Amino acid sequence: MALEKGNIIPDFKLKDQNGDEFNIDSLKGKQAFVLYFYPKNFTPGCTKEACNFRDSYEDFKELGAEVIGVSSDNQSSHEKFSKKHNLPFTLLSDPSGKLRKKFGVKKSLLGLVPGRETFVFNKNGQLVYKFNNLDASKHMQKALKVIKNLE
Repeated sequence: MALEKGNIIPDFKLKDQNGDEFNIDSLKGKQAFVLYFYPKNFTPGCTKEACNFRDSYEDFKELGAEVIGVSSDNQSSHEKFSKKHNLPFTLLSDPSGKLRKKFGVKKSLLGLVPGRETFVFNKNGQLVYKFNNLDASKHMQKALKVIKNLE
């Protein structure tokens, strides 16, 4: 079942790029956040998307928001990807695709590639915006615009 505007983010825990357990409760009720799902580390589109979020990360922080990337890549791949591109935000490993399924992120390109979808939540963990588009360059811009317009 897909997550829809107005829904509260489901509880989850996943490993981050450092091998630490990340619990969404660490953000829910405290600050707005962007959770973006992407297909695979080190691919051109995903690298571009991650670097776009990196380059605007301070803008998100100044607005009181956090950024989190999610893919099925393992912790080691996330660690290398994060270090190579100096990513200041959390990358979560969803190897089984359970979180992707909870959010209703569908595969793209004839069902062969994990989808690219961005979700923006207010500080209460309520979904205020979701964006599904293969064009990696648009996700950060859309998310930042929504964060700027939150109360």
